Amino acid sequence: MQETGMSLGEHFVELRNRIIISLVAIFAGALVSFIFSEHLITYFTQHAGELVFLSPPEAFITSIKLSVFVGFMAALPIVLSQFWLFILPALTRSERITLYIVIPSSILLFYAGIVFCFYLVLPMAVRFLTEFGSPALAPMFSLRNYVAFMLQLLLPFGLVFEIPLMTSILVRLRLISARALRRSRKYALVIVFVVAAILTPPDITTQLMLALPIILLYEVSILLAWILRPRG
Repeated sequence: MQETGMSLGEHFVELRNRIIISLVAIFAGALVSFIFSEHLITYFTQHAGELVFLSPPEAFITSIKLSVFVGFMAALPIVLSQFWLFILPALTRSERITLYIVIPSSILLFYAGIVFCFYLVLPMAVRFLTEFGSPALAPMFSLRNYVAFMLQLLLPFGLVFEIPLMTSILVRLRLISARALRRSRKYALVIVFVVAAILTPPDITTQLMLALPIILLYEVSILLAWILRPRG
């Protein structure tokens, strides 16, 4: 770690400024998204078919929620860069070089999880769950409930795609190893299904759709841990 030459008060001022920049970026992204909220709703609800809203403010409030989500996604590189810029002066040269790899990788993996879920998992989940209807029981989704269901899937998938990257960092720091991951596999499986039950809507299908990719990513993490294991 390096000395930054800043007082505690100056650190708090810089932290405040970084937070303000991040919030402004999210707000700007949400504002621009809200301008195009009609197009966003059409795009993000393409797997749902025809939707309805059940109260006068529902469409408006849901548009705001979706705009904030899209604004956050758009501002994510800025938010993460502000966080890393805050801690950057305290890092060594080698740690800074590592960050230049970690930051874009973490952003790309988060986006990859979102895209994977939206184009593969979400339509499968909707199709599977609506098959439980009947001629006398036709599916009718409200806009608010569908968007909430979608976000409950998208955000966890974005996070779990970070697992291989986090594993790689911990391996390089000698905090975990491939052997430890293999020995902990059965405990990890239990934790995976508990986490999937907490993060997803309360039905076994969506829980499995989150749990199975996590298990696959865990196995990938074991392979990465073996490849990246410190020598000597």
